[in-house]
Amino acid sequence: MARRRESELLIPDLKTPKEAFRDLRNYLAGQHLGATRDESLLEELLKCLFCKLYAEIGRVDPIGIDAEPFALAKQVRASFARVRSDFPDLYGEGTEILLAPDAIAQVMRECAFSLVDAASDPIGDAFEVFVGSESRGRSGQFFTPRSVTDLLVKAVDPQPGESIIDPACGAGGFLTSAARHFLANGVGPANLATVVSERFYGIDKDEYLTKLALLHVALLTSGHPRVFCADSISMQNGEPEFRERLPAEGFDVLVTNPPFGVRIVAAKPDVLRTFDLARKWRRDPHTDKWSRTGDLQTQVPPQVLFVERCLSLLKDRGRLGMVLPESMLSNKSYRYVMEFLLERTDVEAVIGMPDALFKTSGKGGTHTKTCLLVATKRAGRDSKSTPIFMAEAKWCGHDSRARVIPLNDLPKIADNLNAFRKQQVIASSTLGFIVDRERVTDNVLCPRYYDPQLDAELAALGASHDLLMLGDLVDSGVLSIATGDELGKLAYGTGDIPFVRTSDISNWEIKADPKHGIDRRTYERLRAKQDVRPSDILMVKDGTYLIGTCAIVTEHDREIIYQSHLYKIRVNDNSNGLNPFLLLAILSAPILQRQIRSKQFTQDIIDSLGDRIRELQLPVPKDDQTQSRITEMVKAAVQRRLEARLLARDARLAVAPVGRLHPAPSLVV
Repeated sequence: MARRRESELLIPDLKTPKEAFRDLRNYLAGQHLGATRDESLLEELLKCLFCKLYAEIGRVDPIGIDAEPFALAKQVRASFARVRSDFPDLYGEGTEILLAPDAIAQVMRECAFSLVDAASDPIGDAFEVFVGSESRGRSGQFFTPRSVTDLLVKAVDPQPGESIIDPACGAGGFLTSAARHFLANGVGPANLATVVSERFYGIDKDEYLTKLALLHVALLTSGHPRVFCADSISMQNGEPEFRERLPAEGFDVLVTNPPFGVRIVAAKPDVLRTFDLARKWRRDPHTDKWSRTGDLQTQVPPQVLFVERCLSLLKDRGRLGMVLPESMLSNKSYRYVMEFLLERTDVEAVIGMPDALFKTSGKGGTHTKTCLLVATKRAGRDSKSTPIFMAEAKWCGHDSRARVIPLNDLPKIADNLNAFRKQQVIASSTLGFIVDRERVTDNVLCPRYYDPQLDAELAALGASHDLLMLGDLVDSGVLSIATGDELGKLAYGTGDIPFVRTSDISNWEIKADPKHGIDRRTYERLRAKQDVRPSDILMVKDGTYLIGTCAIVTEHDREIIYQSHLYKIRVNDNSNGLNPFLLLAILSAPILQRQIRSKQFTQDIIDSLGDRIRELQLPVPKDDQTQSRITEMVKAAVQRRLEARLLARDARLAVAPVGRLHPAPSLVV
């Protein structure tokens, strides 16, 4: 090990594994004779990496990367003979490294990083580079960053005598994290190989991935995990004895990142019938409880079925660590799934992950926001009022170039989770806070929905502000809220009446030249229904970063149609001290925008604030003079923006006049 690190010091700019693999992929594709398919090139690379690992852990002599290529290749081939002898199930007799000596030397010199100590998951990185994350992504498969697999494994804390399974194991990232967890907790290499061979299980329906998982775990542990090519949803792989090869009593620990995506066909109807969560569920308005009906859903996302499958694979009191899309923990359409989970498990922790966690590069990966869920399967159905640890990570993992992000929130979150388990007091922050089970609203388990800092800041405003629930103001008639209409692309460009969309709202105003215009006939058909008036406020309802953006309607904007992704908010009664301009300032205030961020939930592709706009607490200054001052400030700002907008338009028209220039505008309140 020492000699390897000395050689690394000679390299001035040590590449990350993914950077090295990208360079090697280009090199091998151009230089290796006999195979150009990425899968074949990856297979040869993994043979070399196996030899490198054997050198790192002392099973063969250190590899002298400065030797001339023929001598270096000879040493690597001799090391591979040892690998082949130890793993006949992976490499049959006569299997050799097919790369030429120059290529072997290039691989060993490019891979100057440590396989044992790498901050990332080198084998997962290699697979992403050579096979491509986009091809996997179409099947809902994305490799989980090592920092996340390590955290989730640490949270479920598998012990050497316990069985562990990943039913969507992919390239084996969670299983290798479990192996590292054992090594870090005093399990020696020899014992680890035995534990892995007897207690580690993996399932994946991609045959290539199962072989890669075997290689991955074997590379780290020298053990022989039981990895099956099978469908975890149907629990079939064409072999009658497949289920018999799994522990009949179930597993002690399950960690997984199942495939997710609403467009993925997860199972055939005959398989769906075996799942409670594949049925349609109905909510009782009197009890707020969900009950299963006998009707089968036509299509069920795989992540939903995996929740039920994971619970069926666990023993009573077995521990679950699972990556789930945040939408499952928040959206109305999945509330029955969360109730199913909460009735059958004690949810211990939910940790939100950054949006870009699975964004690899360019078009690769996905921006789907995810959460880590840690739970224990109940022995019975009795509900326990146990508190839930929650956290929201802003920084972790790697950027799109596989570089380690210097800021990593996960170690602090892990420390706070450990303190929570020991019943120690933790300083409440987004990196760790406690939510009492009774406070969980409508089965929503999204951590940012319960932001503790936001609650504290709102409470602190109580002395100087009235905190008015927007929904109460609507119910009492002070405010009214409506949403617009969708017209379809065929209506775009048919006229010059603005069709206002989310991108046309900015800086309290509607853009002077919205992207799309519609004809007057369409406008007249919708005018009475939309009923847009000066001083109405338009707020973005759906999207991503634009949600909460506001604009006020002026006399100049009277003839518009607005889309369904916008709210129209109108002040009907000033009895609460509100007027449109004060409300515009309140809705745009940082404390209000933070509330909006905590309540906008992902709906697969876009986010939505939805009916949760009613939950916003409007901080209205109690002091009348402060209200008047803010109102006049907003009026002045809106007036000046409107004047500037019309002046800019007149300047453009003055170049080649096509009609009368606009007079100075007057603002109608």
